[in-house]
Amino acid sequence: MGDLPFVSIIIPSRNEKKFIGKCLDSIIAQYYPKDKIEVIVVDGMSEDKTREIIKKYVEHYSFIKMLNNPRKIVPAALNIGIQHAKGEIIIRMDAHTVYNNDYVQKCVEYLLKYNIDNVGGIWKTRPGEDSVIARSIAFALSHPFGVGNSHFRIGSSKPRLVDTVPFGCYRKEIFNEIGYFNENLVRNQDIEFNRRLKKAGKKTLLAPDIISYYYARSTLKNLAKNNLWNGFWVIYSNRFASMPFSARHLVPFIFILILISSFALSFFSELYLYTFILSAVTYLTVNSFFSLYISLKHGIKYLVPIICAFSILHLSYGIGSLWGLIKLASSYRYGLIIKKIYESLLFL
Repeated sequence: MGDLPFVSIIIPSRNEKKFIGKCLDSIIAQYYPKDKIEVIVVDGMSEDKTREIIKKYVEHYSFIKMLNNPRKIVPAALNIGIQHAKGEIIIRMDAHTVYNNDYVQKCVEYLLKYNIDNVGGIWKTRPGEDSVIARSIAFALSHPFGVGNSHFRIGSSKPRLVDTVPFGCYRKEIFNEIGYFNENLVRNQDIEFNRRLKKAGKKTLLAPDIISYYYARSTLKNLAKNNLWNGFWVIYSNRFASMPFSARHLVPFIFILILISSFALSFFSELYLYTFILSAVTYLTVNSFFSLYISLKHGIKYLVPIICAFSILHLSYGIGSLWGLIKLASSYRYGLIIKKIYESLLFL
């Protein structure tokens, strides 16, 4: 046990009073020896009771400490944590998530055994609260129709090399080699960092027996708000870094473009009206099919809520992406924005 590397766990947090205790409890329950762990919670000046909860843990556990993040955004929190970390290995964790007891142990094991540069696991979705709507949202976020072919969400049967994982486990030295997280990116900073990692010839491994549980948004309103921003940043991130698109990122965006353009042009030609109706009906049919399939397994009461969850998930993401494109276009000359999008599409 004395040969195990020292691990620094970094947790960005802001207004997480509902989940930060569950997260820290799951870390305290880790099998990995506590004299080989430090937990750095970097709080973005929370305005609820998050800071008070963290302080109670700091008082009771010597390996937990809290730092302040005046910028209040995740990449800044990660960089503050890395700069203060003592460990040879950095594990980035999320306050909205709980972790299996062997999570840290397996992260370190895979990192050393496979001699890779980043490792992460499966991110299983749990409902944010005990309600039909919350459980329906969790179902939607766990199904390929909802999130595409994202292996860390839908699962994998074996370890595989991937482009990114939700929470990375890295050797600390890698940050001196390729730099820290991009603080211009309010979201998608993990994707951008892991892309730099890959560009530098490094490898990222997804291990299916490394498991964490994410608490999804519990209302349709919060789901829409969260995915609106996700869609926005998948496009707007290109202002600050060259970000690759994947098919699952572009599908909601293309769907929204088809709906908006065909509806607008329907005032000039019936052909576009038929295109709009056909697109909407086709989507609703496919949505209803998968929603029925899920509800037959878990209860028919979920049918309509799952249809709504899928619809809000896709429409809010697509609208966010369109907003991101408009915002991006307003920041650059027309030719430059086309060039940036083309460069991103090359990674499809």
